[in-house]
This record gives sequence, C-alpha cells and structure tokens, in this order.
Amino acid sequence: MSPEEPVGGGNRFPTTRWSAITGFHSDDPKIRARSFETLVAAYWKPVYKYVRVKWRRSIEDAQDITQAFFLRAMEKEFFAGYDADKGRFRTWVRVCLDGFIANEDKAARRLKRGGDIVMIPLEFQTAEGEMVTAEIPSADDLDRYFDAEWTRSLFGLAVAALREECDRRGRSIAYQLFERYDLDPPGDARVTYDDLATALGIPITQVTNHLSYARREFRRLLLEKLQEITVNDAEFRREARALLGSDPA
Repeated sequence: MSPEEPVGGGNRFPTTRWSAITGFHSDDPKIRARSFETLVAAYWKPVYKYVRVKWRRSIEDAQDITQAFFLRAMEKEFFAGYDADKGRFRTWVRVCLDGFIANEDKAARRLKRGGDIVMIPLEFQTAEGEMVTAEIPSADDLDRYFDAEWTRSLFGLAVAALREECDRRGRSIAYQLFERYDLDPPGDARVTYDDLATALGIPITQVTNHLSYARREFRRLLLEKLQEITVNDAEFRREARALLGSDPA
C-alpha cells in the first residue's frame, strides 16, 4: 500500500474499548465465543505459516496443528498469563505456539484420528497461495516473519471490513478506487488519478474525494481491529505507532 495520502493521517480513532484478549476469559459464553472468533481471525494465518516455515510441517500437519492450537488455547487458557507490560500479545502467542508444538502436538494428532474436537472453518488454501510468492525467511528472521504475517493478517481484515462497509453504504466506487490505486503493487504501469478518472468516467476531483474517504475509513477500521486484539490502551497505542508511524490520537 502506498497512498498519496498516508494511512496514518487524520485524527479518527476508536474511542471505545473491547478487548478479545480479556473477553477470552469472560464468564459469559457469548463474549468468550466472540473473543475466540476475533483472535482466530487475526492470528490463524500467522500461526499456520509459522508452523509451515519454522517447524517444517506438511500442509496437512500444519492445518491440524493450527486447529488444535486455538482450540486448546481456549480449553486450557494458554493466554491467561499474558502481561501487556512485558511485551506484545503477538509475541506471547508465538511463545505459546512454540511450546504447544514442542510439548503437546499430540492434540493435533487427535484430529486425524477423528477425535471429538470441533474443526474451525479456515481457508488454508488462501494462506498457501500467499506463501507461494513470499520470500522464505532464514532461521534468524522467523520472529520478524511471524510479526510481518500478523501485520499482513490485520491489514487484510481491515481491507475486508472496508469493502463490506463501502458496499453497505453504497460507496463501492470508493473501495474500487482504493483497491486499484492503493492496494495494487507498485510498478511501471501503476495507474494515476487521471487514469482512474478516465476509466470510471468521473471527474478527477471525485477520484480524490473517494480515495480520501476510503483511506480515512480504512484507517479507522484498522485501528478498530487493532483495539480488539490489544489488552489495554498502552499496548494499543504502541502497536498503532508501529503500524502507522504515528500516534493514533
């Protein structure tokens, strides 16, 4: 993504606090279920790819381990020991994952034997497709690889949310412009504002306005997704600065 107007601009950011991390341990089953779905959505791709790359597991084994890891995380409360003052939650997830694979991946093998674990519907083929064009990291870069895939997953969730919102508000053209200009990889044939205006038959001022709206909403949605998977405001702001290069406020 390389918009002319930086995603980090503006001053719109979430003002309410709901954390999937704390909700994961709620006594309310509905809150626990919502928290579980939120954390799985944000972390399953980094977890799966990390298992494939670091632990060199086959596609089938990595799928089983990913499924089992999240289900056991909820069952055994893997994340209960997380302390936001001592590091990032994504680092804690990776540490829990390494320990799970090293000591408890027998739970994954139960899936193959038709155990009583409920399967989570995950699009593993999508993750595999993304790995085909990705550079495989060296052993020294695996921690950064997990972090980069976490960022990619979070941005993907925000992009999907933006598409849904634009469709719902009747502003699909804004998303179309955002996708073609900001999401397409840069290259010699990258489109210009003039190209987009000509292709869609609209004034260039409308291209500018639509892109401004889409970028503003994307930033808001990205911060909402981030806020859901951080445990407190200090962690949220720390992660937001890392993602956007500026404070969200």
